[in-house]
Amino acid sequence: MALTYAGLDLKRQLRDRMGMFFTVALPAFLFFVFGIGDGEAYGSANVAMFVMVSMAAYGAVTATTTVAGAAATEQTMGWGRQVALTPLPSLAFVAIKTAVAMIVAAVPIALIYAIGAATGSSGNAFDWLASAAIVWLGSAVFAVYGLAVCLVFKGENAAGIASGLIVIMSFLGNLFTPMDGIILEIGRFTPLYGYAGLARYPISEGHLPNDAGHDPVWLLLANVCAWTVIFAALAVWGLRRRRERV
Repeated sequence: MALTYAGLDLKRQLRDRMGMFFTVALPAFLFFVFGIGDGEAYGSANVAMFVMVSMAAYGAVTATTTVAGAAATEQTMGWGRQVALTPLPSLAFVAIKTAVAMIVAAVPIALIYAIGAATGSSGNAFDWLASAAIVWLGSAVFAVYGLAVCLVFKGENAAGIASGLIVIMSFLGNLFTPMDGIILEIGRFTPLYGYAGLARYPISEGHLPNDAGHDPVWLLLANVCAWTVIFAALAVWGLRRRRERV
């Protein structure tokens, strides 16, 4: 039953044209606009690969946020109550949604990396493999984020709020355009900064564009760990609050 439900849910996610546009097509388009074919050297790769990793990260976190947020919303709607009447355990439901989110997240990563490989993004084998693995695995943090936001906020608009905040966090997280000065200092404390920095670390070793400084790996890891704890705590609090209302 679990495998059947997982397959049906995955098909439903992939058939959502609007959702897949923002998850897959938009990051690919942004890569075309900002970085495709830019062969200027950057670290052990080039600028095109640096932008490629950034856009893949944006697509991946959009995917995991959307799927996890929808799962949280389903639990409070009629469909969630319908699933509760089946033999499917709650833990299996969470595992299925997590697996679906990670599979969907792999779609924009694979597409953008394929476009990058065909249009001049260059780096050594370690750059390609390590950055792709970090982008994919790190996006799981934002499944927790999507779950937290949709448990804290009420209504169907919660998933839209979670996705909208991702765009703002992407700007502050140095994904779309290189930052410096006070904006960069503020951005270092935002959720996407550590994740994006780790994804690009195999290429840049922490050196920022435009000689804006250097991020040690411990700082990036601390950012990711801190926000993971915060998101998890918010998710638990939101779940307990909803159960108390019931």
